[in-house]
Amino acid sequence: MTSVHWSPLTEVAEDARDAVRAFRELGGLHYGSFPVDQSRVNFVRACELNGLTGDEAVAHDDIEVPVADGSIRVRLYRPPEGGRVEDNPLVVFIHGGGWVIGSVDTHDGICRHLARHGGCAVASVEYRRAPEHRWPVPLDDCEQALDYLIANAPALSIDASRVILAGDSAGGNMATLIANAASVPGSAIIGQILFYPVTDLTASLPSYRRIQGGFPLVAESMLWFRDHYVPAGIPFDLPRLSPLLHAEGRRQPPMFIATVGLDPLCDEGIAYASCAARAGSEVEHHHLPGHHHGIVTAARAIPAARYLLDRAVSFFRRLAEKDGFNV
Repeated sequence: MTSVHWSPLTEVAEDARDAVRAFRELGGLHYGSFPVDQSRVNFVRACELNGLTGDEAVAHDDIEVPVADGSIRVRLYRPPEGGRVEDNPLVVFIHGGGWVIGSVDTHDGICRHLARHGGCAVASVEYRRAPEHRWPVPLDDCEQALDYLIANAPALSIDASRVILAGDSAGGNMATLIANAASVPGSAIIGQILFYPVTDLTASLPSYRRIQGGFPLVAESMLWFRDHYVPAGIPFDLPRLSPLLHAEGRRQPPMFIATVGLDPLCDEGIAYASCAARAGSEVEHHHLPGHHHGIVTAARAIPAARYLLDRAVSFFRRLAEKDGFNV
C-alpha cells in the first residue's frame, strides 16, 4: 500500500491512547511487517511491558499432554489456598497471537487473574504454532488436550465435569469451534468466553477495510496470520475455520463475547454474537468502540481490559451456579 489510513488518536479511548501513541511513535509497524521469529519476540516484549503481572499466590504446574505425533505443554493454574476448585467448572484457556506468535507465557497473567478471581482451575494450552504446524494441527492439539483433561481429571485433582472454553483472537476461534463441536446432550461444555474472536477467515466484512494501519493488528497483519495458519489451497470458509459462516440458526453454549471497534475483526465478532442470540443462545456481549485488538494482553496498561476480564469472571460465576447447557 502506498497510503494507509490511520484512525486519529481522538477516536481511541482515553485509557488506551497513550499505548497507541507510543506504538505509533516507534513506527507503528504491525506484526505482519516482520519475519515470524521477530514478531514473536516483539509480542513477548509487548506482553511483558503492558500485560498483567504474574500473581504468585496462584500456583501452577506444567504437564505434558500426549497429542498426535508428539506432546504439548498444558499449564494448570489453581486459585490461592482456600479456593475450592471442585465446586467450580474448569476453564480451558486457548491463547491468541494469530496461531503464530502467542504462548502460554504471553497469556500467563490473564490465566492467573481468571484463576484467582474466579476461584477455579484454569488449564492453558500450549498448542503447536503455525507456520511450523499449520491448520488443523493447532485446533487438533486443543481438542486432544481437552479430552486428556477430562479423562485424567481425578489424577489432576480437578473437576472437568463442567468446562468453559475461553480464548482471545485466534484462541477464541478455536475455543468456540471446540465448544460447539462438543455441545451435545451430556457434554461437559457449559459455556464459552471469547475476547475479539476470529470467526470469518474470508476477511470480507467492512472492518477489514476500516482498520488498515496504526495498530499492532490491522487488515494486512490479520491476512499475514491467516496465510501462515491455513495451508495453500484450503478454502477459508470451511466450518472448522470460519464458525460465523455456519452459525445461523444454531444454538450455542452460553457465550460471553467482547468486541472492540478499532479492530479488523470487529464486524465478524458482532455478527457472531448477533447470530448466536437470534438462535436463542444466552449471549453477554460487551463492545468497546474506542479500543483496539489485543487489549486483554495489555491489561496492566489499559483499564478497560481489566473491566472485560472482570465481566468474564462474573459470567463464569453465574454459569457455575447453573446446571449447565442443554441443547
